[in-house]
Amino acid sequence: MATELTERREKKVEYVELIYDLIFVYIVGRNNSLLHHFSGGFIGPEQFFTYVFCTLAVIQIWNYTTYYINIYGRHSVRDHVFLFINMFLLYFLAEGTGTHWAQFHAQYHAAWALILLNTAAQYLLEGRNHPQSPEHRRRTQRMSLILLSQSVMIAAAIGEYRLWQTSFCSASAIVLSLLATSLSGRNSCAGVVDFAHLSERAMLYVVFTFGEMIIAIASYFDGELTANNLYFSAMAFLIVTGLFLSYGIFYDRILDRNRKTNGIVYMLLHIFLILTLNNLTTALEFMHTESVSLLPKLLFLLLSLLIYYGFLLLSAHAYSKPSCLITRRFLIPFSGGAAAFAALMLLWRQEMRLNIALTVLFVFSAALALFRMSRAVKAPADADSGIEAS
Repeated sequence: MATELTERREKKVEYVELIYDLIFVYIVGRNNSLLHHFSGGFIGPEQFFTYVFCTLAVIQIWNYTTYYINIYGRHSVRDHVFLFINMFLLYFLAEGTGTHWAQFHAQYHAAWALILLNTAAQYLLEGRNHPQSPEHRRRTQRMSLILLSQSVMIAAAIGEYRLWQTSFCSASAIVLSLLATSLSGRNSCAGVVDFAHLSERAMLYVVFTFGEMIIAIASYFDGELTANNLYFSAMAFLIVTGLFLSYGIFYDRILDRNRKTNGIVYMLLHIFLILTLNNLTTALEFMHTESVSLLPKLLFLLLSLLIYYGFLLLSAHAYSKPSCLITRRFLIPFSGGAAAFAALMLLWRQEMRLNIALTVLFVFSAALALFRMSRAVKAPADADSGIEAS
């Protein structure tokens, strides 16, 4: 069994996985549209809760499928059939994502429950392929039970909403997903997961999310070509470029893709990293929208930026190469720069030209700091103090 778990060829991302991921590009756009309805000059709490809820539900679906393909996927006819069934069901889930979410509640939750049931069936069938491996049988049974439990909870949410107009069951299912994934990962052998493949899939999801951001800033290019429009459109493009460069430096230069790990913490961090990128997409749109109140949209942009870099640094801290460990020498100046950026943005909040220039300066300074840190080779004594991720 040890040979089976450790001596595995590196799994490559196949075109079918990319086609599957494209449906999530469409759903990301649908989810972000939930934030474009304002109450008192900003997002209403109900809209924001629905947005977070729908985003986590979609990322959860992607997460489960990605893990199955990573560990057991053979790109067989059976795998493809199950994958395309999920794609078909995701359209119904996407259609129910919007301000009319309550009207499509039953459709949304039925599609969600069926997707999880479909994935549970994959694990149940896969367990039969490993009669001599207790480790694999336990893993497939555990995942099937988690998925079936969530499917039942989400199906029960349909009746709950009709009776009481509440979403306790479906919200509990998302919390169960995060907890169960984390706890089950602690019992998983690191060698069974191909972390290079897993990190590449996460990177592609991040790239697709940046694609939605690129589409969103197209509003900066609308209207007559004036010096003012040219300035703000160039600044918006540079902000997206700087954010992308920061992630690219992390993925290409800092991340240890050959690490033996089950990748659970990495994927959990990316759930919130992707959620924050979606927030940034909307925050950039808000900055160009006069109907949104200035202070709330500025705070939304600031918090989204700081949380994005927070999760990026956490990922680097836990999964960096031994030569790229994050030290106090890096973290203290970086944190100080972030604090100064936030203070200046709030101080000069009425000066939009200056604010957007400060944001460009901050994201490129962050990218440069990450690049310089990735080039610093630590002494062996320092490398030994790195954190081995879960």
